[in-house]
Amino acid sequence: MNEQREATHQGQGQRQVTYRSGVAARLAGLPVETLRVWERRYALSDTQRSPHGQRLYTAEQVRRLSLLKQLVDLGHPIGVLADLPVERIEEMIAPDLARAADASGPMRVLVVGDGLARRIAASGRDGRALQVQRHCARLDGVAAFADGQALDVLLIEASELNDDLLPQIAAARAIARATAVVVLYRFCGSATIRALREQGCLVARVPAEVGELVLLCRSALAGQGLPAPEPSGEQIAPRRFDDEMLATITAAGNRMSCECPRHLSDILMMVGSFERYSAQCASRNQEDARLHHELGVAAARARMVLENAMERLVLAEGLPLPNKAA
Repeated sequence: MNEQREATHQGQGQRQVTYRSGVAARLAGLPVETLRVWERRYALSDTQRSPHGQRLYTAEQVRRLSLLKQLVDLGHPIGVLADLPVERIEEMIAPDLARAADASGPMRVLVVGDGLARRIAASGRDGRALQVQRHCARLDGVAAFADGQALDVLLIEASELNDDLLPQIAAARAIARATAVVVLYRFCGSATIRALREQGCLVARVPAEVGELVLLCRSALAGQGLPAPEPSGEQIAPRRFDDEMLATITAAGNRMSCECPRHLSDILMMVGSFERYSAQCASRNQEDARLHHELGVAAARARMVLENAMERLVLAEGLPLPNKAA
């Protein structure tokens, strides 16, 4: 537990639990990279600092981050929201939840998770938009429902979501043949979230209210589960110089007065890293996903041009050309 949160003392005898940025991001349903970008650009929270300089978030600050994330998912720009007090953020969310609950047409759902099914059943008016056709306690129970019955949403709750569940979720999705898949979690790593989003699932932290759950399901049906962008048809070559090769070139170039091999190696590493990051970056909607795909393609083009330049430079300077790049 010490690695997840820290306690700070305030006043006389008061003890307040605070969370480091990685845990705060998971609790709020954010990729930690997104939280870091938000803090760097907009200084979202007046956070405390640990003795080692790490940001420490209170429970109230984590709640505010969760509310901001919900509004961003609805299309509100974070730059407009960043300076708003939490009361105003709550006011902005309330109408969206009401519209989601009152929208025409109930959604037919298959629920995985007994606790979630009970919460929906007990929610009264808020849960009327969700018609639970069937439910099971575990993912492997979905196989019993392979009868072709039409479903709108496969709704899965997995408190501790990890890579081990990815094949089971994919199998359940294939069996259920639902139009959309919503996966809810309490704790989950960013890589697992990205993998599910790449499969077209809408992934979110377990919402506090069933009205929020209705909104998530409607968003998934509206296409915000973010299927992978269609391929552009452009041939993107794999990396010709991996980091180990570039390190070898840099080491050989260090014996020369010209520093171009080292500088070009650094640029290639950065461009390659950005290319991979763009493919993994979380997106809010299909347009956002398409933009990140285009950024990745642009980075790949730049990488291929720079790799050609690197090969010419290595040959001209008489440096060793790694075998894999030949």
